[in-house]
Amino acid sequence: MIAIDWGTTSLRAALLDAHGHVLDVRASPQGILNVPPGQFAAVFDSTCADWMKAESGVCLISGMCGSRQGWLEAPYCPCPANSADLAEALAWVEPQRIAIVPGLSFTHDSVPDVMRGEEVQVLGTLDLLGLQDATLVLPGTHSKWVSVRAARIQGFSTFMTGEVYGLLRQHSILARMLPADEPELDTAAFDRGVRHAMSSSSLLATAFSTRTLALFEQLNGPELVSYLSGLVIGEELRAQPPGTVADGVVVIGSPALTERYARAFSVCGKRIQTIGPEATWRGLWRIAQTIH
Repeated sequence: MIAIDWGTTSLRAALLDAHGHVLDVRASPQGILNVPPGQFAAVFDSTCADWMKAESGVCLISGMCGSRQGWLEAPYCPCPANSADLAEALAWVEPQRIAIVPGLSFTHDSVPDVMRGEEVQVLGTLDLLGLQDATLVLPGTHSKWVSVRAARIQGFSTFMTGEVYGLLRQHSILARMLPADEPELDTAAFDRGVRHAMSSSSLLATAFSTRTLALFEQLNGPELVSYLSGLVIGEELRAQPPGTVADGVVVIGSPALTERYARAFSVCGKRIQTIGPEATWRGLWRIAQTIH
C-alpha cells in the first residue's frame, strides 16, 4: 500500500509491503498551504504516480489533506474510535484506490475538540508497542493528550503549547530579551522552568519571570529561551488531571520534541516511552487491514 501524511506545510509518502514494512519514503514541501486550488491531484501524481502504477494496493492519506482546505473534506469521526471505525468513515477520492482518513472529534463539557493525523499516529503506536490501554502525548504546535482503553481512542485534549511558546518567544515583551536564533537546549535552565511551572498556578503567573530573571541577571539570553520552553511544557504537564502524568506515558514525535518532554517528565520523577514518525506508517497500514 501507499501511505501519505499530508499536513499543512509538508507531505511525506511511504511505500509499504504487505506486512507494513517501509520499502521507500519520499518527502515534499507541498503541504496543503502550498498547493494551488484544484492542484491536489497533480501534486499527488508528481509524488507517487509511479507507485500507483506499479502497485495494486490502496493509498491512504492522513492529516490536513482531509480538512476543508484540503483535497477532499473527510468529516470527523466521533470518539470512541478504533482503526475499524476510521476505515468505515474513509473519504474516497477514488473508490477502492485512494482515500483520506477522517480526523477525530471529542466533546468534553459541551466543548468540541478535534485532531487530524494524530489519530493515525496513536493507532500505529498501539500496534507497534502492543498496547491496549495507554495515555499518549503528541507534542507540537497544538499538543494532544490522548486516552486509550481496549485499543479504542476514548477521548483527548488539546494544548496550544507550541503556538503559545512561539507567541511569547517572538511577539511579547519577553522577546526583547531573547536571541533571534534558537540556541542549544540549556538543560539546567529548562529544568528550572519546568519546576517553576509545576509549583505555580498558571502560565499567566509564571511567564513574566522570564523577564525578571533577565533583569536581575540570573539567566542570560540563551538560557532564557530554554527556561521559557521549560515553562510552557511544564505548564502543559501541570494542567493535566491528577494521575495523568505517570510512568509509562508514550510520547510520539520527533526526537527534538520527545527528548524535551522526556526531560520534563523526569523533573516530575516520571519515565516515559517515546516513538517517532514510523507510527504514522504503521497506523495507516493498520487501518488498511480493516477495510472491507
